[in-house]
Amino acid sequence: MVLKSIKSLLAVAVFLVAAATGWIVRELARPIRIAADPAAGFFEVEKGLSARAVLGHLESQGLVPAALPLRLACRIFYPGERFKAGEYRFAEAVPAKAALLVLFDGRVYLEPVTIPEGLTIKEAAEAVRPGDPAGAEAFRRAALDASLIADLDPRARDLEGYLFPNTYDLPRKAPEADIVAAMVAGFHRVFHEDRRQRAAELGLTVREAVTLASLIEEETALPEERPLVSAVFHNRLKRGIKLDCDPTVAYALKLQGRYTGRLLLRDLKLESPYNTYLHVGLPPGPISSPGTACLDAALHPAAVDDLYFVARGDGSHRFSRTLSEHLEAVKKFRALKNH
Repeated sequence: MVLKSIKSLLAVAVFLVAAATGWIVRELARPIRIAADPAAGFFEVEKGLSARAVLGHLESQGLVPAALPLRLACRIFYPGERFKAGEYRFAEAVPAKAALLVLFDGRVYLEPVTIPEGLTIKEAAEAVRPGDPAGAEAFRRAALDASLIADLDPRARDLEGYLFPNTYDLPRKAPEADIVAAMVAGFHRVFHEDRRQRAAELGLTVREAVTLASLIEEETALPEERPLVSAVFHNRLKRGIKLDCDPTVAYALKLQGRYTGRLLLRDLKLESPYNTYLHVGLPPGPISSPGTACLDAALHPAAVDDLYFVARGDGSHRFSRTLSEHLEAVKKFRALKNH
């Protein structure tokens, strides 16, 4: 009789375990609920939260109907897993099990942020944090951390020129210091040993190479002209001729908060170490962050003897070897401009 009762209890226990397991499995297969608004569906796991608290938030935010089966699932099926802190986005109704795996793996939501070539620190800050003055200011402060580039440029006092332009996939709430570090890491990847060796062959430090590339970046947007502009600057540097580079004056004005988008004749007399109309050689440092193409142009100038170039007015330039040729070109294109 006793044996029969024990068998009955075991049978009931097995049935209950099987039923509970089946219920948990069904709940894991149930799709999570998502909001009708495509901009919604964000879920944040705060650092230090217990699994119980995280699952409770899933329930309170309406993503799952109940936290209990998920808590049991974590204990039974995923006893060694931990939820990773970060912001997640559930844009489609995936099964609850898949949602749990996303949280376990730390597959946080990343948003693409594109930083174009030729931006200064201030301009990059506004691109990263548009309409957010406090965030832009935090970015600018982070960009003062020259230690991030000290291995390649011990003279750097900030990260001007080293915030590599690219598209970065970043958490929406990424600290500005992390964003800056990611951009400098991008520069380190691009300016690798081969490019550093090439700079050394030309007698350039990394800082000088990047500075030269930033001038090329600002002078022309045409790929075929970059090696030619580079050649002009290299040739002038070798001969001790001032670079007469308008963008360096524009940058000097930007540093003083006075740049209006165009240069006046009197601006060319602005006293600044960045004014290449007054000072021979490269300016003290980069005037923007150049892209890969301009870095390579700085390191591989065209094999020409040109010393001058003038804007045609259509985005392209006329290159000249002698001053007389250059003055004739200036006269021609000014006449066309005045028509």
